[in-house]
Amino acid sequence: MTGLNTTQLTSLKKIYSGKVRDLYEIDDQRMLMIATDRLSAFDVILDDPIPGKGQILTAISNFWFDKLKELVPCHLTGDAPEDVVSAADLPQVAGRAVVAKRLKPVPIEAVVRGYLAGSGWKEYRQSGTVCGLALPAGLREADKLPEPIFTPSTKAAVGDHDENISYQRCEEIVGADLAAQVRDTAIKLYRAAAEFAASRGIIICDTKFEFGLDENGVLTLMDEALTPDSSRFWPADSYAPGGNPPSFDKQFVRDWLEASGWNKQAPAPTVPLEVREKTAAKYKEALDRLTA
Repeated sequence: MTGLNTTQLTSLKKIYSGKVRDLYEIDDQRMLMIATDRLSAFDVILDDPIPGKGQILTAISNFWFDKLKELVPCHLTGDAPEDVVSAADLPQVAGRAVVAKRLKPVPIEAVVRGYLAGSGWKEYRQSGTVCGLALPAGLREADKLPEPIFTPSTKAAVGDHDENISYQRCEEIVGADLAAQVRDTAIKLYRAAAEFAASRGIIICDTKFEFGLDENGVLTLMDEALTPDSSRFWPADSYAPGGNPPSFDKQFVRDWLEASGWNKQAPAPTVPLEVREKTAAKYKEALDRLTA
């Protein structure tokens, strides 16, 4: 089973390639967004794709866009991707593409954390804070936080690191009104998703949303939503605070890369197919649990 590492549509013009998604222009109001099987680890895009990952990510995002539509509109237009490309291009879009509205992106990543992990845990150990927010003393790695917190970050270019920023900096970048709207909407989405996922045996430790504004200035959820790429999903049955719990994501690949002695600079070493297939199985398990 091979994966799709890049797309080359002949019927539409490519306008952007991100870490995972390729964007194509349809007209001045719509674009085609294709989720490839690319994987980035430590901000380096690997040469070896994760088989089927793009289809799984698309299915998970579409599931959440539909489930959360009462809380916030999303970027999907409802048009079928198959209707906007030529017959020759169909194999590159099957199951992995959506037709999206062209929005004005809000230039921050809206990160919500319900548990203490990753860069938040690192900062907390040093200063007792996450993105400048003071937290109770004595928390352990992977402890549940008293309340979900909004911890924005900058939106980095491909290959650069997103930088955690304070809420005050977020207000400086997008304005106080929009910052408050993004924060409140992101926390509302996280709470609803975390509650549903818990009923399916998944803990959503943290997640990252991206928003845009439509032509009327309406805040709209875009890009992807609550996937193992944009979130930390933990199986509830093996969760225990005090360490880094196993997760439904690229942890297999990250662990393998860490053990390989790689210096985390491009190019990355070749990742064995077995490791990539195990990673794909984790993504698939997340999809199956959520949509069962």
